[in-house]
Amino acid sequence: MRLTEPARSIAACVTECVSAARARDREEFQQSAARLAALNPEQVGVVLGAVVRSLLEDVHPDGLSGDDVQAVLERCVRSAAGWLPEVDPNVLVALLIGALGVHQPEGEAPPPGATDVARHAPLLVADLLALSRRGLAGYLDAAFAEIARAETIEMP
Repeated sequence: MRLTEPARSIAACVTECVSAARARDREEFQQSAARLAALNPEQVGVVLGAVVRSLLEDVHPDGLSGDDVQAVLERCVRSAAGWLPEVDPNVLVALLIGALGVHQPEGEAPPPGATDVARHAPLLVADLLALSRRGLAGYLDAAFAEIARAETIEMP
């Protein structure tokens, strides 16, 4: 898929950040997460949410149970804790439920900010990619295609 800006920058930063997470390269992860956090937070959140949702659907084709969600969270936290001790399970929960289209009621904890999204969503993506048969590029392409379709439908 041919991407325009800012989609190209988002795809490049997500790819760098997920690669660093998979390699457990703390310094590169922090640098790429900072670059990702500096981009448009709404656009980054939509792309990462679509990627996580698509990965969850592929990895759990028969549906996602509460136990499956718990297993994803535990595996992701355990995997990251050794090289990224500041990983926050609460942020991962918020990102996971947000990717599934469930939003916290008003008055609950505020949604994760740009820095939290940039530092935690790539951890979820890296974790789920380890269980997937496709590479990140395919999920990013699908996410951008889904976003483009949604924008086309919303246009008057």
